[in-house]
Amino acid sequence: MPKRLAWIRSGLFWRTFLLLGILTTLSMASWVGMISYVQRGPQAQQLAAQVISVVTITKAALTHSAPELRRELLFELVANEGIRIFTLEVTDEVDPPPDNPLMEDIEAIVKAKLGSDTRFSARVNGSAGFWVSFNIDDDKYWLMLERERIQGLTGVQWLGWASVVGLLSLVGAALISSLINLPLARLTEAARSIARGRRPDPLPEEGPTEIIEANRSFNQMVDDLQRVESDRAVILAGISHDLRTPLARMGLEVEMASLSPEAREGMQSDIAQMDAIIGQFLDYAKPTEASSFVPVDLTAMLEEVGREAARIPSMRVHCDIAEDIHVMGNATDLRRVFNNLVENARRYGHTPGTDFTELDIRCHAHGLGPMRRVIIEIGDHGAGVPAEAIEQLLKPFTRMDTARGQANGAGLGLAIVERVISRHNAELHVRNREGGGLLVRIIMLPAA
Repeated sequence: MPKRLAWIRSGLFWRTFLLLGILTTLSMASWVGMISYVQRGPQAQQLAAQVISVVTITKAALTHSAPELRRELLFELVANEGIRIFTLEVTDEVDPPPDNPLMEDIEAIVKAKLGSDTRFSARVNGSAGFWVSFNIDDDKYWLMLERERIQGLTGVQWLGWASVVGLLSLVGAALISSLINLPLARLTEAARSIARGRRPDPLPEEGPTEIIEANRSFNQMVDDLQRVESDRAVILAGISHDLRTPLARMGLEVEMASLSPEAREGMQSDIAQMDAIIGQFLDYAKPTEASSFVPVDLTAMLEEVGREAARIPSMRVHCDIAEDIHVMGNATDLRRVFNNLVENARRYGHTPGTDFTELDIRCHAHGLGPMRRVIIEIGDHGAGVPAEAIEQLLKPFTRMDTARGQANGAGLGLAIVERVISRHNAELHVRNREGGGLLVRIIMLPAA
């Protein structure tokens, strides 16, 4: 689903939509009930007056017309008014009155005007209609009207109108929900982009005043964060660069000084350690831009990392790397990630009871099409890390001295890994390996 429609999946959208839909339904039901209650009396009186008028006029016409003209009058009533007159017989098969909510009120009003002996029926001798009896002297007659004259909206008609109104109401609820939730969805997506280390597109500063102010403040915050990040990178890079110059002089002076071999090696080791720490600062400060991503042959890169690690006398490397795996990324940064993980295992993953470090490097692709993911696992067989301290490993300047042995460096190794992996829009999982040791799992984006 496109990002611009991601708000449809949000719980807030459906919650707002549901509440608006329920409110609209209840309002519509209340409106229908109120209209029905208010109009019941006037509608019953109107229909009763119509029946009384038709019966009275028909009765008067028949009473005052010449006998030889009555047949023509009856034909004219049928043709023009849809009114039929029949003689009421004792043997007539008479059904109950029409099933109409207003029928009881209509009967009361009509009987009050035409007499209490007035009868009503929905069907007489099998003929459907609205039947009303009346008397002319001692003769009794049936007057049949078309049933539509006294019918209001039927259940099917009510259902049709309710469906149309309900559908329009739901469409309106969806539009209102989208207007409410779309700015929030944009804000959420932008915040997630920042969490993944990417600069989001500026939020539109339009709409209600509250949305404008919120988006404007967020855009300003993004600019401030970007400026702080840039300033930090410049400061770290500048300080690190400036420190390397005196370190180089110190190294030269150590070489030229008259020192014992032990003192010279110790000082050279300290200088090399400081230079490595400076290198970590530079690596941590270096940005990773998505524009620099190219197809990377991950199979070849990991095999080379494994070969280089195997050349270290204190390491035993086991590789299980699938063939022909490529991902989109920055080759230099990914190589730095794998080197940091190998170095972390070499320093802190010493296998208990041995004089070497066992390292497992695995890489496989899973899934098909857009769901295809590359899974990389690098694990040692050391002592591992206390479960409650694993999250601390990924924080800058954190060193787990008590859990992983004596630490060297600035504590930026795994922080650099987390930073680079996050900017590659990948997932990083760190956990203790079954059987001992630390396992780092990286789940990359769809294979290239």
